[in-house]
Amino acid sequence: MAYSDFTLDRLIQDFGVDVQGEQNMFADAPAVEPSSWLTESLQRAKDMGYGSEKSRSERLVSPILAELSSRNKNAFAIISGANLDVDASHGLNGECDFILSFTRLQDLVRAPIFCITEAKKQDVDLGTAQCAAQLLGAARLNERQKKPIHRLYGCSTTGVEWRFLRFEANTFVLDETRHLVTELPQLLGVLQQIIDVQLVASAAGQR
Repeated sequence: MAYSDFTLDRLIQDFGVDVQGEQNMFADAPAVEPSSWLTESLQRAKDMGYGSEKSRSERLVSPILAELSSRNKNAFAIISGANLDVDASHGLNGECDFILSFTRLQDLVRAPIFCITEAKKQDVDLGTAQCAAQLLGAARLNERQKKPIHRLYGCSTTGVEWRFLRFEANTFVLDETRHLVTELPQLLGVLQQIIDVQLVASAAGQR
């Protein structure tokens, strides 16, 4: 068993977590205008097409994350395709599509703050369960490394549609509002707010 095998029901059963919904979790996130580079990159992606999971990752998700990193002076690492093997006996193992981490190490997963799962077969709900399992693994890894983070965020995305979730106090809160790449300033605003929250938590010694 691995992260990709989990459902939300299985997470509740195996780990005793709670799952809740919240309407518009990031209602107060100010919009962030994209750079001309990102706007042009996504327009080229639209012109080229992105019919496969790999093309959506390369042409939609990666440029958006690169923009986020640049906006924040590369304050975090973007780790792609790394294994987050925490507890194989409980299924907390396997590859993560993207992990954001407050570390300069690109080859090792250290202090994860944000997990992004590419929704397989464009099924965002299925990707949400996989992302939730990865957040549970990330929380345990942070505790093991003696860098606990009280609140972690994740996202399941097709590249076009983005669904966010939060893990805190053994509870997953799913954002009932879906964000679209066609509403780019709002999407970037949500991503920036997540980084801002985690930077404040880090400065306060919550890592």
